[in-house]
Amino acid sequence: MASQRRSFPPQGVPRIGGINRLGLWTLYMKEVRRFFKVQTQTIWAPAMTTLLYLMIFTVALGRGGREVLGVPFASFIAPGLIIMGMINNAFANASFSLLVGKIQGTIVDYLMPPLSTGELMLAMIGAAVTRAVLVGLAVTLAMLLWPGVHLTAAHPWAIVWFGLMGSTLLALIGLASSIWAEKFDHNAAVTNFVITPLTMLSGTFYVIDNLAPSFRAVSYANPFFYVISGFRFGFLGQSDIGSTNQAVWHAAVGLGALNLTLAAITYALLRSGWRIRS
Repeated sequence: MASQRRSFPPQGVPRIGGINRLGLWTLYMKEVRRFFKVQTQTIWAPAMTTLLYLMIFTVALGRGGREVLGVPFASFIAPGLIIMGMINNAFANASFSLLVGKIQGTIVDYLMPPLSTGELMLAMIGAAVTRAVLVGLAVTLAMLLWPGVHLTAAHPWAIVWFGLMGSTLLALIGLASSIWAEKFDHNAAVTNFVITPLTMLSGTFYVIDNLAPSFRAVSYANPFFYVISGFRFGFLGQSDIGSTNQAVWHAAVGLGALNLTLAAITYALLRSGWRIRS
């Protein structure tokens, strides 16, 4: 009878081996349902805000049949506005959960479940990218209702790659920001002094060839520039990254490498428990 009794592992040894798929999926769905419960604010409001950007800039700068990169101005800025909405919301989603948990004292809900650091990180990044994709679809739908905007997929791979990699980039930055931040002011500082300037100065509303050489060099050092220009290349088949398609491929590889580097740094911070475990 004793041999038939259920054996238990030694204390401190986890029972779950490999990947905890159920736990990973559960946390992912928790994060998705959290923002989906207020979808008017988290998905549809960004679409309306982006449509206002489109209206203001086309009225101010797109009069007289102005063309940029051989297309009407409205069609030129539309892809940039779509990806801008995606990356901003990816950052907002990833930077929220851990920070609120630290402030409200519910951070234990993320630390106690039988999830590894990688599984925790993957679920939160995945939820942020999911929100970004939903925002991108909502913004695209709003763009199609605007007269003068014509969106065609010239290079679908670029749309998918730069859309996902750009969203992942901002989700990683958002998660790292939530690890560092101890109050909402810290998170707002990252948004106001890092994310917003880099987004606005990324070539969303202009081509960098119109800039002075010094400012052009600054644009080339801005990773958001490659996200927006690569995403635009997917729609227009043209980009200000370089004169050849090979330059876009180089930007795609570089963006993937940057994400791997940031993922490793964020993983190390999360695993160390810095500013999370007291």
